Amino acid sequence: MKIKKEVTIYDLAKELNYSPSTISRALNNHKSISKKTVKLIKEAAEEMGYRPNNLAAGLRSNKSNTIGVLISRINRPFVSSLISGIENTARKAGYNVLISQSNDKYQSEINNSNALYDSRISGLIVSLSMETIDMGHFEKFMENGIPIVFVDRVPSNFNSYKVVIDNYTAGYSATKHLIEQGCKRIAHFAGAKHRNVYLERKKGYLDALREHGLPIEDKLVVNFKTLSFDEGTKATEKLLKMTNPPDGIFAANDTTGVSAIMCAKKLGVKVPDQLAVIGFNDDPISSIVQPSLSTVSHPASKMGAISAKRILEHSAQSYDADLSEITVLGTEIIARGSSLRTVKS
Repeated sequence: MKIKKEVTIYDLAKELNYSPSTISRALNNHKSISKKTVKLIKEAAEEMGYRPNNLAAGLRSNKSNTIGVLISRINRPFVSSLISGIENTARKAGYNVLISQSNDKYQSEINNSNALYDSRISGLIVSLSMETIDMGHFEKFMENGIPIVFVDRVPSNFNSYKVVIDNYTAGYSATKHLIEQGCKRIAHFAGAKHRNVYLERKKGYLDALREHGLPIEDKLVVNFKTLSFDEGTKATEKLLKMTNPPDGIFAANDTTGVSAIMCAKKLGVKVPDQLAVIGFNDDPISSIVQPSLSTVSHPASKMGAISAKRILEHSAQSYDADLSEITVLGTEIIARGSSLRTVKS
């Protein structure tokens, strides 16, 4: 099969009897070219199958109309919604989106950030991996005027835009909800200790227990590596086989919350009568499991849209950029059958 040759501005110039520079200016709507000529050249370009070479343009300007997105795992519902919010906002502004995932590995995050940097992106949106502590691989972006927006999983020691939810209040409210349902011994499934989202949710959990006079026990707090389903199952089984098992679990994500429900049912523990469970994120799986999982809403799409907007505003220099700007969004409790003891499970 013969491969069709790429159409260039030189092909257009030859066909239309214009100079390549005139063709280039017309395709970029330069004011020195008449509207009639611009229309003529663009119609011919479309008919001949011309495609703009964004990479070459990026090489000339040292920047492209592309936003890089570096996230943990694409297959997480929260991340999918986050990306959707980013893409919808970026594409409306004529920007492309280049997505890369770290799989929660620090070295992968470094490698992927380098690849995105070499692609001459206009800005970078990052949700940090579980392993990341050192932020050195992001410094070259800032040094070269490429704005970074950290979203959800953000650093505490790097001056850049941040878009987050109020994780402390969310953790407090989730724990308080279980207390209001009559829970006296509440366990917590926590993520990596150094990640802001899990640290703040845990703080909220602990303060809710303190303020309601309930015991704080180290053995009821389980720190996870990735908050996976298997980890949740093993932790639930261990907790429920204790001499004095918990009667409530606040899980830092829905995956481990669902695993807790399924493990409890397998062991003959009634949910929510003997064990009330609440998760975090409002993933689709939370409403499929039986009983359905109570959870905390997480405005992922809105967070993505705001993150993209920050990049676009910075690139357009349409306002006085404050790199320390933090946008904090609220959440709400979505109470379902796994925790409502007035509702039949």
